[in-house]
Amino acid sequence: MELNKDNFSTHISQQFNDELEQIRTELLTMGGIVERQVHDAIEALLTGDAELAEQSRRVDKQTNEMELMIDERCTTIIARRQPAASDLRLIVAISKAVNDLERMGDEASRICRHAIELVEEGESQRGYQEIRHIGNLVRSMVKDVLTAFARNDTEMAYHVAKQDKAVDQEYRTAMRSLMTYMMEDSRAISSCLNVIWVLRSLERIGDHSRNMAEHLIYLVSGTDVRHQSLSEMKQTIGVSDDDQ
Repeated sequence: MELNKDNFSTHISQQFNDELEQIRTELLTMGGIVERQVHDAIEALLTGDAELAEQSRRVDKQTNEMELMIDERCTTIIARRQPAASDLRLIVAISKAVNDLERMGDEASRICRHAIELVEEGESQRGYQEIRHIGNLVRSMVKDVLTAFARNDTEMAYHVAKQDKAVDQEYRTAMRSLMTYMMEDSRAISSCLNVIWVLRSLERIGDHSRNMAEHLIYLVSGTDVRHQSLSEMKQTIGVSDDDQ
């Protein structure tokens, strides 16, 4: 299901139109920065590139500043324009999505910190296969949810929420494997703990991607799906084929 963004931007005041379009654009700009930050954090860990990890960590300050700026714009628009109906949903959804993006950036920064520690330890790459696999799933979720926001595409948002379930399953499997390995070889505990924290950050990035998908569905449909099951969410947005 796709909704033309013009449905959210027909007003007597062209200035109001411009203000709404500005916060949409700023959200997607911030999303692109965070998407790159997540990508670089994962690559830095997998390739042992401490310099890339440091570069990615420095980006976190920029995302924090963008969150504050966009939130301030949203608050100002609400105070000055007193928007109603779909316009208010747009502002609320953007404000919440920006918060999730900032937290994704925080998790990417944590991954970089653990990447640097693993490089310094020079330990074996136990658990890296799981990081690569889950990392690819999470990167896809971040990319897809930003595309969904750009298109107001609730069907794509639903599939992002569906991917989160797969990430959670892979995360639990990886955790069991690493716990077993640490019990078998106590010398691997230090490096495995770093890997476990990386996997935890990836799982949280997946959670925040799902949150953003739910915000978009609320924006377009007017229905709060935060506590709905996947089947209920599917019914809310009218997805006809679960395997699309």
